[in-house]
Amino acid sequence: MKPVDFDGAETYEPDEGWQRVAMAGSNAFTFEWFEKPPGHSSPMHDHENEQVCICLEGTLTVTTEDDKVTLEKYDSVWLDAWESHRVENTGDVRAVGLDVFAPGRSFDFWTDREE
Repeated sequence: MKPVDFDGAETYEPDEGWQRVAMAGSNAFTFEWFEKPPGHSSPMHDHENEQVCICLEGTLTVTTEDDKVTLEKYDSVWLDAWESHRVENTGDVRAVGLDVFAPGRSFDFWTDREE
């Protein structure tokens, strides 16, 4: 067993108010808790990982090149590997979500990427 204490977990804040926290995971899959302030959007991006995004609080809109879906509390969406997408808080309050990635990844995806 390998527990992860939320308050002591590795964190990454790419933009003010957009925080990501690394939860328990492995090379096979990782979990990232995140929060976004109202109006915040990640850039359009893709990655080698399949991804499931679950909305825990607020409203998240996930946009791909071909589609758009708005997630409310406990709604989820699956994204295929290399599927370009962005995740935006389209509500008026903080949004909180949980991303699951397979295979697992680290924050290097954000820190080592080129715009």
